[in-house]
Amino acid sequence: MHLAVYLPLVFPLLAAPAARPLADRLEPRLATWVLAAGAVVLAAGSTTVLGLLSLAGLVRIPLVAELAHLSPEVLQHDDPARTSVAVLAALLLVVVVVVGSRYLYRRVRAVCAAVLESACFPGQDPLVVMEEPAADAFAMPGLPGRIVVSTGMLATLDATEREILLAHERAHLRCHHYLFSAAAQLAATVNPLVRPLATQVFYTVERWADEAAVSANGDRRRVAVTVGKAALASKHSGGRRRLPAAALGLLGRVRRRDRLDAAGPVPRRVAALLSAKPTGGTWRAAAVSAYLTAAALCTVEAVHDLHELLERARGS
Repeated sequence: MHLAVYLPLVFPLLAAPAARPLADRLEPRLATWVLAAGAVVLAAGSTTVLGLLSLAGLVRIPLVAELAHLSPEVLQHDDPARTSVAVLAALLLVVVVVVGSRYLYRRVRAVCAAVLESACFPGQDPLVVMEEPAADAFAMPGLPGRIVVSTGMLATLDATEREILLAHERAHLRCHHYLFSAAAQLAATVNPLVRPLATQVFYTVERWADEAAVSANGDRRRVAVTVGKAALASKHSGGRRRLPAAALGLLGRVRRRDRLDAAGPVPRRVAALLSAKPTGGTWRAAAVSAYLTAAALCTVEAVHDLHELLERARGS
């Protein structure tokens, strides 16, 4: 194994400074794909390297080497990873597997609960009106998916604004935005260095749905007003209390400690809607693609190096 095996552990360091500019300057749909793919590729690469280093340390144990018919001398001579590094990698890998498994279990449970709850609503109409004075609206994945809107939210908006809200929620269902959010959050769980990418994915899926509402309505300013109006109504009426974990809505995802103070990055979205839709950024997406390709190739090279090391140790 060469020292290049450590590079996939270094690549995620650029996630933090790159996340916000990509989210702001790329077209929202492209930004969502780039950020979510980046989080997954970088997290997968770092996790794979931890596994490789752990395996390299494991086969250097004399008993394991003997059972696998490997030469300890070749392993000690050709493997640059120190025993201390292998032990640290193994400990980190255990943490990654535990926290990743816990998140995946909870996320699957949340989606299943949302699908079940969605199926329990009567009829096949995707729109469900909930008798509640608090202003609330969200889309729930399911078969069929549902758009749940409270009577408080409907009373706040006029007819045009209601159509904008529904167009936004339909975009969440049609484009399966919860899958992008779940994948990015899983990547951030196993590698906290990519958390800025996951945070921006929660923003870009809302921007993606905002632009879908603009396409349906044709008036960027009216969509911006609707987003701001719905956020203010939710804040003053105490909404967002029943939002399921797998759901997405017009107001975005609210961190638990911010429920009483804000309804997500609404001002940032409103500012984006009052500006022209981003159309450039092709070169940025290409640069990110090249970066992720390099990270993936380094990971593949590390796997190949370990395979060759084991073959040499077995053949000697």
